[in-house]
Amino acid sequence: MIIKSIKLTNFRNHTSYFLNCKDRTTIIHGENGCGKTSVLEAIYILTRGKSFRATDQEILKRGKEFYRAEMELENGSKTIATYDGKIKSFTVLDKKTRRLPKKQKYPVILFIPSDLNLISHSPGSRRKYFDQIFSQFNESYNDALLKYDKALKQRNELLKKENLSPSDLFSWNVLLAKYGSILSNLRAEYIKEINSNFTKKYQSIMGNKDKVDIIYNTEILEKSEAKYLTILEQNYQKDIFIGHTTFGIHRDDYLFRLNQKLANGSASRGETRSIILALKFIEADLIYQKTNTKPLVLLDDVFSELDEQRRKHLVNNFKENQIIITSVENI
Repeated sequence: MIIKSIKLTNFRNHTSYFLNCKDRTTIIHGENGCGKTSVLEAIYILTRGKSFRATDQEILKRGKEFYRAEMELENGSKTIATYDGKIKSFTVLDKKTRRLPKKQKYPVILFIPSDLNLISHSPGSRRKYFDQIFSQFNESYNDALLKYDKALKQRNELLKKENLSPSDLFSWNVLLAKYGSILSNLRAEYIKEINSNFTKKYQSIMGNKDKVDIIYNTEILEKSEAKYLTILEQNYQKDIFIGHTTFGIHRDDYLFRLNQKLANGSASRGETRSIILALKFIEADLIYQKTNTKPLVLLDDVFSELDEQRRKHLVNNFKENQIIITSVENI
């Protein structure tokens, strides 16, 4: 997939905007606040089905009744997203749907400045980051995650009610155990795959012999559905007292290590940036290996956060991908 153009109407601060894209590298240059990131956000919606940072109501330009984002590909096909103030819909191949069809979703490597702080972010931020990666090359992972989150929300709402009995939670426990064990096993598998090449990618950037890896930190030591269900049932009284589900994969974390020490607190600024850069490269490799598709690369003002050496690695690693870059610098 090669994007030929992007057209926006009432999208963020853009009343009307048009971008011609190049086959390889397109640079959107401008000062902060001019709406560069909004263009990448629109592309993400048109390729992944939702924004990476906001709701549709927040995206809609103030005082306007609708927004529209249109993407034309090199082959002439178009994808259009519209929001009328209440409902968002997509039009693909002249067919209108409420959600972007799975077949029309395209893998994206999104690199934003906040990613460089991933190591020191909250566990929830890291879970969200890796969930987005895994969902891009495994739709079943995304489906299981949606079902798990729905069951977790329902169970937590029940825990706040009076005169609750264990039987009231049983059906939700079963769903959490089913999808939680699936997700836990997949997370462990994918982190193992990332670690198999993590050090090599990192050393190619740093030019040293340091070692990096990620520890998948989870309570689910025995990744069986039966064990998961047993623990949920054992935690019944504690969960009622606290008011939410205290056990499960929604408490997982991903801990980065440099030379067997936690990177958060021990890694320098340059080492941290190289760790995240290596992770982005592996993310692209995994997507290609599992989907046979070169992902689109969206870089949102990250050049200003990287030195010359890491900029070169970034560009060279993605030289076979279509890249769209935003920058305040004239690069």
